[in-house]
Amino acid sequence: MDRLLQDGHQDLLNEQAEIVRVLGVTRDFDAHAEAERRIAFLSDYLKRHSLRSLVLGISGGVDSLTAGLLAQEAANRLRAGGISAEFIAVRLPYGTQADEADAQKSLQVIAPDRTVTIDIKPAADAMMDEVRREADDLVSGGRFHFHLGNIKARQRMIAQFALAGASRGVVIGTDHAAEALMGFYTKFGDGAADILPLAGLNKRRVRALARHLGAPQDLVFKVPTADLESDTPLKPDEEVYGVSYDEIDDFLEGKDLPEPSLRKILAAYRTSAHKRAMPAAP
Repeated sequence: MDRLLQDGHQDLLNEQAEIVRVLGVTRDFDAHAEAERRIAFLSDYLKRHSLRSLVLGISGGVDSLTAGLLAQEAANRLRAGGISAEFIAVRLPYGTQADEADAQKSLQVIAPDRTVTIDIKPAADAMMDEVRREADDLVSGGRFHFHLGNIKARQRMIAQFALAGASRGVVIGTDHAAEALMGFYTKFGDGAADILPLAGLNKRRVRALARHLGAPQDLVFKVPTADLESDTPLKPDEEVYGVSYDEIDDFLEGKDLPEPSLRKILAAYRTSAHKRAMPAAP
């Protein structure tokens, strides 16, 4: 029996190692080197495709703050080299955002070339009203705010792609390895983007990158929240996960975890596989 238990645990560790490989998390991490590599990635992408702008929604969290700092520096360096480039930061509140002060502080830190504010509440509410007109039985009830939250996320991407299309630009996504691991994003919402400058980073490393780029401590270590469900504003991500970011980060760094946490993370990865896959076809 002990041998069977050992074999079963080893299978979980093997699966962990394969996930770390697939998500591109490296063994070593140097904040300066990673910042330079990712700034170069953004600037090279614009040059290679003859594009002129980088578009990113700024929420007030550390992920969009970090991606915004990388994008603004990429635009600065391109202009210094005589190439036209602009970073457009987009505020996308649903009415009044609970942590608007953090979003505004993030914008002050980034100092974007241009800021555009688009209130998604009219569009999101109008869409939900139309869905409910003939399918209220499907979306109302205990999961109503969850479904509305997904509509919010998708409306935000509609707005960003509209700006990118009008400015010969690309939309930056803030997805990183920790969110990819847990499937913690809306399919075709915040999971939709042209480029992912934070890919392969866990949350711990995103924070380290933010610190390296000059972000203040209060924003770097702000409690992460998707803030999509109106009935539970600013609900911490970790409450949804059932595990901590420290455990998720340890998983992605190949470290040992208590088996209940290991199994919970692996279960989240398996059940969210459809989010990371191309559309299914026969």
